Amino acid sequence: MTNVSERPGGEPGEEIGFVGLGVMGQPMALNLARAGTKLVVWNRSPEATNPLREAGARVAGSVEEVFERARIVILMLVNETVLDAVLQRGEPGFANLVAGHIVVSMGSNPPEYSRGLAADILAAGGRYVEAPVSGSRKPAETAQLVALLGGDAETVEEVRLLLVPMCRETILCGPVGNALLMKLAVNLYLCTMLAGLAEASHFAERNGLDLSTFQAAIGSGPMASDLTRVKIPKLVARDFSVQAATADAFNSTNLIAQAALTAGTASPLLDLCRTLYGESVELGNGRLDMISVVAAIEARTVALGRS
Repeated sequence: MTNVSERPGGEPGEEIGFVGLGVMGQPMALNLARAGTKLVVWNRSPEATNPLREAGARVAGSVEEVFERARIVILMLVNETVLDAVLQRGEPGFANLVAGHIVVSMGSNPPEYSRGLAADILAAGGRYVEAPVSGSRKPAETAQLVALLGGDAETVEEVRLLLVPMCRETILCGPVGNALLMKLAVNLYLCTMLAGLAEASHFAERNGLDLSTFQAAIGSGPMASDLTRVKIPKLVARDFSVQAATADAFNSTNLIAQAALTAGTASPLLDLCRTLYGESVELGNGRLDMISVVAAIEARTVALGRS
């Protein structure tokens, strides 16, 4: 693990590439820029680059320009399909893009996919680190993310120092694949815990209890955590503005289920939560905060009343 007192990685004055300025990527990149990291950034939707330009980052006109200017390129992309498209994987341009570079993927992808990507990048003359993060938009904004790192020790160490302005801790997980497996283990706990919190809130409300009092009861007891301090007020206010999207949570539960199946591991709580997040997505809540899983629970209550 590390702390924020260590210097950023990379060579002095070296530009670092950052591709993917979405819900998580934009605040992460802003923390790098504000810490003095020389950034060159690109995003598919150009308007997302404006805050980075204001923070002093160079805005590239293409992914190719990012790789031309930066030896180390961080990718914070939504899934493996987008990651392959951005890297031109399977096309002649892939090798030209990644050769001589360190590619750092901070998104959540299947471990086997990550191992395959690492092998392809290595064969093309590049290096690769997986660095999925634990945390949502608010921790991203306040540089309180936890990065899980997988890759060869030398490359991981160089990247670890670079991530300091974005993360309160970095945790070394071993070879490529292990960091993403660790992220899935963490997310299994997160997704089931959050669904349980949503169900408890719904139970309290349906029994005529005041949700502010419910918040105080949780906040004063052993179940209090950063998650409850953030999510219970959102439940009380019916504030589903996104910090971590329901569709992303559903995707994460799918990845966990596949990994559990591959390992021959039972996952009964995960299987139920996966169904609930899927039902919330079907209700149109995919781009709302994952606490909107409460809507799926509420819909089941309504269905009980009709039966």
